[in-house]
Amino acid sequence: MTPRPLLTAEWRSLVMASYEIDPVVLEPRVPTGTLLDRWDGRTFVSVVAFRFLQARVRGIPIPFHRDFEEVNLRFYVRRPTGTESRRGVVFVREIVPRRAIALLARCLYHEPYVALPMRSTVTLEEADRGGEGRLRYEWFHGRRWCRLTATTAGRPSRPAPGSLPEFITEHYWGYTRDPNDATREYHVEHPRWSVWSALSYQLECDVASLWGPEFASALWGPPASVFVADGSRVSVHVGGRLTW
Repeated sequence: MTPRPLLTAEWRSLVMASYEIDPVVLEPRVPTGTLLDRWDGRTFVSVVAFRFLQARVRGIPIPFHRDFEEVNLRFYVRRPTGTESRRGVVFVREIVPRRAIALLARCLYHEPYVALPMRSTVTLEEADRGGEGRLRYEWFHGRRWCRLTATTAGRPSRPAPGSLPEFITEHYWGYTRDPNDATREYHVEHPRWSVWSALSYQLECDVASLWGPEFASALWGPPASVFVADGSRVSVHVGGRLTW
């Protein structure tokens, strides 16, 4: 019998911008028992913004906390288990608009969530009709509104096999360190996503104060890949502590 997920929701309209980064920057953050996951021998961090919709905990909606935005910075790891190599993500920081959401995520998954005022505007219907889709995610930090924007056109399609967009979207595990420095692992289930290539993209924020000065050099440069994923329903299962 498949265990009931702790959290269900829909992740929609994901802007995913990936930047190549020196692995030396990431190594101190790699949880014990995992290894940096590489694409074509290169390591990446991604800025991801999306709409978190219809959130439920154990099937129960939380009033006034069902629909919200999230922006995060993540990198990619894998965990060899003997029978498979589980490919997952590690979050540097995740931004949501409500303190209760941030507190719940920190308690349940030991993830580095913070709460900041946020807002978004997404119009992808025009892209499906042959026009231009526009996405704009904003958060208030450092006494100003920061933003991530992207435009796209046409209809989405599955990422090409072996491509960087496929690598970025095909990670289904989360890894983090708990207060005792032990590694926690949790499973995220969702179908494969289709993506649009971004026609334009812009990130405006103080990278050093938001995510750390060690990420500034990589995120000030041009991204290696930017796309918009349609998203889907997701199920997030209870995390477990890894032992050896």
